[in-house]
Amino acid sequence: MEAVLVEKEALRLTLTERALLADHLLQTLGSEDKAVMKAWSDEAERRRGLFINGELEAFDGKSVVDALRKRLR
Repeated sequence: MEAVLVEKEALRLTLTERALLADHLLQTLGSEDKAVMKAWSDEAERRRGLFINGELEAFDGKSVVDALRKRLR
């Protein structure tokens, strides 16, 4: 299946479904180095804690990508 078609279908998923899909896809690209995986896991948990405590602002992915594309033009 072409990547464009996969992307189009993925964008039809809910936010939670897209996040889970992204996580699964990223895991296929990840390092097999256990220390690296532990460091990323620790960082994700740290950021999650900050977000839950209201200390970290979150932005939806589309807005971030749109802003980056605009800056790169």
